[in-house]
Amino acid sequence: MSLQKQVMDKMKEAMKAKDAVALQALRAVKSAFLLAKTETGVQEELTEEQETKIIQKQVKQRKDSAAIFVKQGREDLAAPELAEIAVLEQFLPEALSEDKVEEVVVAAIKNLGASGMKDMGKVMGVVSKELAGQADGKLISTLVKKNLM
Repeated sequence: MSLQKQVMDKMKEAMKAKDAVALQALRAVKSAFLLAKTETGVQEELTEEQETKIIQKQVKQRKDSAAIFVKQGREDLAAPELAEIAVLEQFLPEALSEDKVEEVVVAAIKNLGASGMKDMGKVMGVVSKELAGQADGKLISTLVKKNLM
């Protein structure tokens, strides 16, 4: 079942349960899906990878907003953002631990024969593609830098 279908099913459940937070998060994702479809134009359906990236982007936006709200002492505004993150994360594949990500980074460095920061782009490309949806780009970047130095 595609992520779009899953989101629609959860949206119906949220409507029936009158869960405003979940409904808001799911409507935002549905809107992002529709926007992505109209941007691509020719393509009928989004691929699963595209759907995952859209949801990841939505989660990241909410994490950034929540961090800003917490920093400003506005827990009342951060709480709904964090609740929406929990709703959206159920559609993402399980994230890998930092150790697992580092194993993949080290293996990619060996396979590519990377020897310094000049090879960071190559390593990032390979690792990001391999771990699509399973690890945060910022974590991957940090681990690549650490292992290339």
